[in-house]
Amino acid sequence: MTAERPRSTISAWRPSVPGIAEVFHAHFTDHAYPAHTHDTWDLMILDDGAVDFALDRRRHGATGAAGVLLLPPGVPHDGRTVTAAGFRKRVLYLDDSVLPQRLAGAAVDGPVLDDELLRHRIHQLHVSLGRTGEEFEAESRLSFIRERLHVHLDALQSLAAGREANRLAAGLRELLDSRISAGISLHEAAATLHAHPTHLIRCFKQTYGLPPHTYLTGKRIDRARKLLLQGLRPAQVATTVGFHDQAHLNRHFTRHVGTTPGRYAETRQLRRDAP
Repeated sequence: MTAERPRSTISAWRPSVPGIAEVFHAHFTDHAYPAHTHDTWDLMILDDGAVDFALDRRRHGATGAAGVLLLPPGVPHDGRTVTAAGFRKRVLYLDDSVLPQRLAGAAVDGPVLDDELLRHRIHQLHVSLGRTGEEFEAESRLSFIRERLHVHLDALQSLAAGREANRLAAGLRELLDSRISAGISLHEAAATLHAHPTHLIRCFKQTYGLPPHTYLTGKRIDRARKLLLQGLRPAQVATTVGFHDQAHLNRHFTRHVGTTPGRYAETRQLRRDAP
């Protein structure tokens, strides 16, 4: 009789700490994230296991012994388990009040930061975020993390000089960002930008590393996560963010996050009920 593989577990919540959009802890035994983007910075430490990921179409690897992973907003990335034991990670999703969007290009060139002090400070922040009433401590620890991240990104800034998005791709991205829930047809987007539809798709994929429809799905998942953590029901979230129905949301959400919207939302309630 073969031993049953441990079930993946997740915990997610939105702390009352300025600059932190979400805290996400997870143990994945077998999961592959599709290529997607975030509006926020993804600051991650691995507690054990290993992960293989691509950022802007360049593959990287990290293990629990590695330092810190920093994935910038708006840049496509994926991720997958490497070993049968999977991996455990703790993630902070940081908004641009912590790190400005202009530093995203620099972060692409060095997503794995070998910095033991930074890793320790991130661990300390996660500990404080897990304690009720320690928001001031968490803010203080975040300020030191922000300072150290700026040191790393400023050093990489010169490597990103001259990186400019293609005009058509940037225009389509602006259209998608402005119509996340309602969506936009390819015909309408092409007419607005005065481009042939297939050329527009190729241009977007060449610039951002994924097709426009995949980018839009990722943006909708990001918005769904925020609404679920605010207490909205999955069925309501589905139509609010632009999915056809709850089943449509479930399919994409599970693929992106590794759990269903219902289970994801339950972690918020479990934290509220905890003594």
